[in-house]
Amino acid sequence: MKRLSPEGRTVAMLVGVVVTMGALAWAAVPFYNWFCKVTGFGGTTQVSQSLSDQVLDEVVTVRFDANTDSNLDWTFRPMQTRMDMKIGESGLAFYEATNTSDRPLTGTASYNVAPEVTGYYFIKVECFCFTEQTLQPGESIEMPVSFYVDPELVTDRDAGHVRDITLSYTFHLTEPRRAALDTGAADTIN
Repeated sequence: MKRLSPEGRTVAMLVGVVVTMGALAWAAVPFYNWFCKVTGFGGTTQVSQSLSDQVLDEVVTVRFDANTDSNLDWTFRPMQTRMDMKIGESGLAFYEATNTSDRPLTGTASYNVAPEVTGYYFIKVECFCFTEQTLQPGESIEMPVSFYVDPELVTDRDAGHVRDITLSYTFHLTEPRRAALDTGAADTIN
């Protein structure tokens, strides 16, 4: 077997570094998303299939915020600005979106809560943010979010004192997945 020259070893090491960096960059986003979902880091909320079975006598105020990406010609607003509710009590809030353009647009909502330390305790049961939304020109839609604040919040050393939480959504323009799947299916059939 022929040994590599010093220049060949340097090139091989550099290629190895580039491949390793590419693999780490590719894995960073899924790992970061998983980390945020598990820990609530960055105000990432949690998801549950069921409502809380415990309601405390302590009240928390949930405020609602709405934003749209500058590339998305929608108006987007919360239909209520705040809710006072008991910790553990289920809440149902609504947001409204209107397509102000002359063409169909699809948006996907990103979300977080503030202060960030409460992300682990803000639990969504149902949310429009779980799926993309497509609106026709001039169409408006009311979108619900069902949630509760986990009673474990009060026992957390860092978050236990928080009684004011802001739930914030930002809608971003996205390419509709359904249309891409339909096109792919049509190509397969033909």
